[in-house]
Amino acid sequence: MTTSVRHLPGWAKVLAALVLVLVVLFAGIRLAVLPGVRDLFGTETHDRSGPALLKSVQDMSRYDAASGNFQVVVDLEKDAKFLPDAIRGTRTLYVGAGTVDAYVDLGRVEEKDVTVNGDRTSATLRLPHARLGRPALDPDHSYAVSKQRGLLDRLGDLFSDNPNSEQAVQRLAVRHIGEAARGSGLTARAESNTTGMLQGLLRSLGFKEVHISYGT
Repeated sequence: MTTSVRHLPGWAKVLAALVLVLVVLFAGIRLAVLPGVRDLFGTETHDRSGPALLKSVQDMSRYDAASGNFQVVVDLEKDAKFLPDAIRGTRTLYVGAGTVDAYVDLGRVEEKDVTVNGDRTSATLRLPHARLGRPALDPDHSYAVSKQRGLLDRLGDLFSDNPNSEQAVQRLAVRHIGEAARGSGLTARAESNTTGMLQGLLRSLGFKEVHISYGT
């Protein structure tokens, strides 16, 4: 009786050898038994950004009198009709931290809003009410706690240019922080601080009485 020996074709041998080499190579990287291999396949970061360009310059006349620090937890869920969440749907839990400044625009003060008596011992100023600036999200203290995505969403991420986009939750965080700032009394604090600053400044210039009021 003769036993036939089945030989692998040439291309299969080459493929098997290549797979074996890759297995040994990555095992060496994993176990750190091949010195220098980890550095060979390590990643390097290169900043090839162009220089920042100055687009415009604006003169600022507002006095930033108060700043509030806020934090909000955004829970954003998107569901698809007639499909279970495991197939199509996303849910992101995001912690957004940001600041909102309150300011008084001194550039809106006109000559008629300032009254000084003859011997320059009394001054009366009428200022515009304090306003809130735009909420500024702090990227160093804002982060996604968890992300849940359905199967179709995960497959879509493979072909997306920005699979980890958090723009939707960031916009919600900014909106909620702005709403919180409007109900925080931050503008009242800014007007009080502005009053104290101007009273101290004018009294140092020799005014004994300083009256400050706020209007539209």
